[in-house]
Amino acid sequence: MEQRVIISKHLQTEVATAISECEHDKIFVLTDETTHEKCWPVLAKQFGLRNAYVITIQSTDSHKDLTSLSHVWKELGDHGATRHSLLINLGGGMVTDLGGFAASTFKRGIDFINLPTTLLAMVDASVGGKTGINFNGLKNEIGVFNNARFVILDTEFLRTLDDENIRSGYAEMLKHGLISDEKHWAELLNFDLDHPDLKQLQTMLAYSVNVKKRIVKKDPHEKDIRKALNLGHTFGHAFEAFSLDTPGKEPLLHGYAVAFGLICELYLSSVLTGFPTDKMRQTVQFIRENYGSFDFSCDDYDQLIELMHHDKKNTGTTINFTLLAGIGDIRINQTASDELIKEALDFFREG
Repeated sequence: MEQRVIISKHLQTEVATAISECEHDKIFVLTDETTHEKCWPVLAKQFGLRNAYVITIQSTDSHKDLTSLSHVWKELGDHGATRHSLLINLGGGMVTDLGGFAASTFKRGIDFINLPTTLLAMVDASVGGKTGINFNGLKNEIGVFNNARFVILDTEFLRTLDDENIRSGYAEMLKHGLISDEKHWAELLNFDLDHPDLKQLQTMLAYSVNVKKRIVKKDPHEKDIRKALNLGHTFGHAFEAFSLDTPGKEPLLHGYAVAFGLICELYLSSVLTGFPTDKMRQTVQFIRENYGSFDFSCDDYDQLIELMHHDKKNTGTTINFTLLAGIGDIRINQTASDELIKEALDFFREG
């Protein structure tokens, strides 16, 4: 089923319309602790949600796991959910990923609506039908492809976000610029992340979401061109997993990990597929100025490469990368030797 993505102009009306178009006997709302406090009050008095049952899970990606998933399933079952019930996922990517998977598997699948509240979820996690949880130390290891009936994007929720979470979501927008066209890429590099204009950001968000929608429509199950959306993610997921698994490390936000992954994969692109060096350096400079860096040593290279071997894009023992020959010139299923991967890690650390 194709999902409908709505760039919101009047949130309450659009939520009411979406609910009315989903046949349901009961409504459930999934929040985490943060969105229950900051975002649920915006909708709590909405007609049609007064009798909704709210399920709340712990915040942060570290809780996107079997324990939280089991809790959601149990809450649905204990409070009378049927195959005709509706789940509204109100939160960031952790909530839309886990809630989408819970809905997709409870009684073999119930309808769900995504109401993303972070920029990262708006531009990436909530759109495109990927659902899932982390498992065995790996990101999104268990999940299914299944579209939300509706995704409603309202940038007013972004007023609840701190600076780091705005930047985290923006990294996915930067990726969309790199895989689309030079005009959008240049606009993204010229945006002031220190003083973000939400009106301008909403316009850019709409363009960014359409980039993803066009690609997903061509390849819903990631057999071919949808792999373009993985630019920055092979290194990025390894950095993210490394930060979660290493004692004393501060866990990386997903978008920061992707931004750092873009540095490495643009380096590989410049070496392997002829990506212009000037555009690579412009993009890398923007990332360094707005995201800082990530601390690891050459002694960690083998562990990072081992984490890359667990990436879902791989075939057999080969690590697959999505690279670029130019802005919008996508080259999927690229490979690199361990030596070249280590070169890219050197470039990240030393510039």
